[in-house]
Amino acid sequence: MRHRSVADLMTPSAITVQRGTAFQEVARLLNEFGITALPVVDDAGHPVGVVSEADLLQRHGSGTDTADDLMTSPAITAHPAWSVVRAARLMRKNKIKRLPVIDDGNHVIGVVSRSDLIQLFLRRDHAIQEEILEDVLTRTLRISPSALTVGVVDGVVTLSGSVPRSSLVPIVLRLCQGVDGVVDVVDRLVYEQDDMPVDARPAAERRSES
Repeated sequence: MRHRSVADLMTPSAITVQRGTAFQEVARLLNEFGITALPVVDDAGHPVGVVSEADLLQRHGSGTDTADDLMTSPAITAHPAWSVVRAARLMRKNKIKRLPVIDDGNHVIGVVSRSDLIQLFLRRDHAIQEEILEDVLTRTLRISPSALTVGVVDGVVTLSGSVPRSSLVPIVLRLCQGVDGVVDVVDRLVYEQDDMPVDARPAAERRSES
């Protein structure tokens, strides 16, 4: 299974400004391109900070203000190969809404924002269902798709049907939960053979046999 990466969701060819870019020019670029923030780069093109609409609003816009005065620094960045989960966790940890994306040479190649990441949860139900049937069940687990019924409504997956062994149930659930766009998984699976060791079974199930 291939999960979406930062490269899949980022806005490529990011517009950047340099440290000395004037307040008015920063405001003009934000307005012209309909964006809320700009990476600030040094003379070598390496990110040193981010200047946002909020940064501008906190200043009165004197004629001497530059991107260097306005920006939030240092720049917290992401790499294109990162998983979107890693990017989202970094945003949450640092309480920021966007990350400049850099290449191996530390040059800005795009920007990924929280709104970009939200696109994962707007995947069509049919696309999620197809990925579970083809990638999770058929290719990864070698389970016939006809053995299970996979329903998806608003990102909530309902699994019903029979798997050959009880040990497969938690594996199926975990892999389905990892599919991009899945909000929750409802487990209605049964199994043909119980191959779980007694010590590995849930406590309630072990108690019922004693």
